[in-house]
Amino acid sequence: MPALPAATFTTASIDYAALAPVLVVVGTALLGVLVEAFVPRAARYVTQVALTLVGLVAAFLVLVLLSVHHQTATAGVKGSTGVILGSVVVDGPALFLQGTILVFAVLGVLTMAERLGGRGADAFTPMGAATPGSPAEALADRAGAMTSEVFPLTLFAVVGMLLFPAAGDLLTMFIALEVLSLPLYILTGLARRRRLLSQEASLKYFLLGAFSSAFFLFGSALLFGFAGSVYLPDIAEAIGTSGSQLDGLLLPGVVLVAVGLLFKVGAVPFHAWTPDVYQGAPTPVTGFMAAATKLAAFGAILRLVYVGIAGDRWSWAPGIAAVAILTMVVGAVLSVTQTDVKRLLAYSSIAHAGFILTGVLAFDKVGVGGVMFYLVAYGLATIAAFGIVGIVRADGAEATHLSQWAGLGKRHPWTATAFAFLLLAFAGIPLTSGFTSKFAVFAPALRSGGMGTTMVVVGLVCSAITVFVYARVIVLMYFTDRADGAADNVAVVSPSAMTTVAITFGAALTLVLGVWPSQLLQLANDASQFIR
Repeated sequence: MPALPAATFTTASIDYAALAPVLVVVGTALLGVLVEAFVPRAARYVTQVALTLVGLVAAFLVLVLLSVHHQTATAGVKGSTGVILGSVVVDGPALFLQGTILVFAVLGVLTMAERLGGRGADAFTPMGAATPGSPAEALADRAGAMTSEVFPLTLFAVVGMLLFPAAGDLLTMFIALEVLSLPLYILTGLARRRRLLSQEASLKYFLLGAFSSAFFLFGSALLFGFAGSVYLPDIAEAIGTSGSQLDGLLLPGVVLVAVGLLFKVGAVPFHAWTPDVYQGAPTPVTGFMAAATKLAAFGAILRLVYVGIAGDRWSWAPGIAAVAILTMVVGAVLSVTQTDVKRLLAYSSIAHAGFILTGVLAFDKVGVGGVMFYLVAYGLATIAAFGIVGIVRADGAEATHLSQWAGLGKRHPWTATAFAFLLLAFAGIPLTSGFTSKFAVFAPALRSGGMGTTMVVVGLVCSAITVFVYARVIVLMYFTDRADGAADNVAVVSPSAMTTVAITFGAALTLVLGVWPSQLLQLANDASQFIR
């Protein structure tokens, strides 16, 4: 066989400084696997928590101090090698989203480490925590305990999340999608209580996730057939110079890739997994997954739209706009009928996915900044909300049925106050981050006109519907007494210092971003320029 000419081969140029946060998390995850194998069981849990938190904080510091100075000059493979031959692009949006993912991961791990907490004072329930030593308190204290393998699994999921919004080609994007998804399938089925429900949710998530991955891969193959490349800048160049017989592959390829990505954010009609998985997964895992997965997936959607396929947006944007409208309507309307707190938050998450898609379709740099701000604000409130859900327990399990939350404001006023405030943020009430974030995505969509105006009108109507849903829960907590004869076994467990920090941090920033959002908005706008 004759030797290939030297020009056939390309030397990979890897900027390890730009990739340092990902490498730190990978190394920490591998150390976590070794800890799980060799550290004695008695010390394993504490070791895993400490190792995971140190690794995530170190990755964040490396990103802030080192990676920001090593951004990719250009993303295309022609004339530039990027970070890794253009496959991983480290630019403003990637760094902003990666830093946020690491913050969410730290908060998620803090809530997953709940069983380390003792029976000390409860920052949220000083007037009504379960009596120390009582049967209700003992059952509640055992409910949230999670096995130590959740921490390396979480780190592996974080690796995929860090790569997802930075992927410069469809193949890397697919690999990142699988790396973040596979650990989450396992984490969903690790609930100690209601194991059948948890395992059923895990199986549904795995099967539907496999289908969505197949759609994504098939769409990537069609786009490769159209452009002769899987690199997003090359696809954009092929769109700009289209006119070949392969143009018919473009729209089907875009649609199939979009299906794979819209599944991860829970957009309708690809949302069927969301309520079951949110309800069945361990509550700390649900909070982390709801915040971080949505952020990483929307980061990938932004890069695909603005770097790869924006040139053909007149073909596919109306379909995505229809998905956004349907997502807002279905999420808002079906949340009215929910009687389980976790399922209610799941449908709320679906509605928020529609709101965020409104900003994505603004096709404007300000819209990109607004979407990134929205993802930060929503993620912080979500982790805090699920952290509160995890400490309200009955008979050793989470008290997730709404009837169990009746009168919670009288018996546990601080817990109810924190949760009510977060619900107001989800509703978009002024002086919360929810109001600012909705304004940040609706304003550029409204300026874009056309279908943007339609989506904003639908978004406002659906926001009004969700206000009713959240207000109903607040009325239930503060103005509704427990039904006669109902068992008084609902207790708010005294959370550990770690869970207290996570909930306090999320709730406090929800207030700060509502009162003083300018700094983060400016940072998001400054970081909203994609490298093409």
